[in-house]
Amino acid sequence: MTLYRASVLLLLLVASQSQALPVPDTEDLLPQEENAEDLLPQEENTEDLLPQEENTEDLLPQEENTEGNDIKNDTEDIGEKILASNNHSAAFLEEGDLLPSKKRNAIRCRYNSCRWPKGSDGLVSIPYTVSRDFNSYENQMIEGALGGFASKTCIRFFPRRSEIDFISVENRAGCFSSLGKQGGRQVLSLNRNGCVYTAIIQHEFNHALGFTHEQTRSDRDQYVRINWNNIQSNMAYNFDKSDTNNLNTPYDYSSLMQYSSKAFSKNGHDTISPLSPHPVQLGQNRGLSDSDIKRINILYEC
Repeated sequence: MTLYRASVLLLLLVASQSQALPVPDTEDLLPQEENAEDLLPQEENTEDLLPQEENTEDLLPQEENTEGNDIKNDTEDIGEKILASNNHSAAFLEEGDLLPSKKRNAIRCRYNSCRWPKGSDGLVSIPYTVSRDFNSYENQMIEGALGGFASKTCIRFFPRRSEIDFISVENRAGCFSSLGKQGGRQVLSLNRNGCVYTAIIQHEFNHALGFTHEQTRSDRDQYVRINWNNIQSNMAYNFDKSDTNNLNTPYDYSSLMQYSSKAFSKNGHDTISPLSPHPVQLGQNRGLSDSDIKRINILYEC
C-alpha cells in the first residue's frame, strides 16, 4: 500500500513540473532557412577584372616622316647629299659611292663585261629585293624611281622571285652600289636618313647598270678641269679617269652621274670646273637626263 502511494505521488510531481515548463516554439527548433541570394557568390564586375586595352598605336614604332624625300630645291645637288650620307663609309668606297668590284682582275666595268642580259622579249629584266627596314612610303619612292627607267628604256626592274642574280636594296650606312652586274646578291644601299630620293635612287641603280660618274670619263679633260689643290688629300683617287666606253655621246654637265663642283673639297672651293664657254651647273637632282637615257638605250640596245 505504501509503495503504491509513493508511485502515485511521483507521477503527480512529474506531471506538475511538465505543465510548468514552457513548450518551445517548433519554428524556433527548425533550422532557419537562409536567404539563398546571400549564399550565392556575389558576381564581380568583369569589366574591372579584364585587362585594360592599351592603345596599340602608342606601342608601335612611330613611322618617320619621309614626305620630304622629294628634292624640291634645284640647288640641292644629289652628289653633295650622297657624299654627306657616305661620310663614314668613304674609306671602302670608290668615287664616293661605288663598292669595289668582286672581280679581282677588273677594277672597272668595261664595255659589255657587266651588262645585265636581255631576254627574248627584248627587255632587260633585273630582279631586286627591298629590305623590310623600309616603310610603305619609301617602298613607293623606290618603285616610282625605278619606273623612270621603264618608261623610257628597255630596262625593267621587278620584284625577285627565285633568281640567283639580283639587286638587294638595303638600309646600310650610306648611298652606294656596285658597278654593273656582279653575279649573285649584290647590295645597293639606300640609307633611310639621306638616300631615299628619286634622283639618288636612280643614280645608284644607274651604277648597277654599269655607268660610272661623268667626271671620271676617259675624255673628261676636254670638258672639265680638276682642281687638285682643293681636293682632300686622301680622296684624290676618286678623280682618277676611267677607261670608259662613252658610247659616242658628248660630255653631259647635267647628267645624273655628274658630281657637283665642290665634291671632296677641303677648303670650300671648286674641285671640278667646267670648261664650257657658257655658264653651266654641274650636277642636278631631277633624275635621269636625256643623255643618261640615250646611253642606257645604246648600251643595252633598246
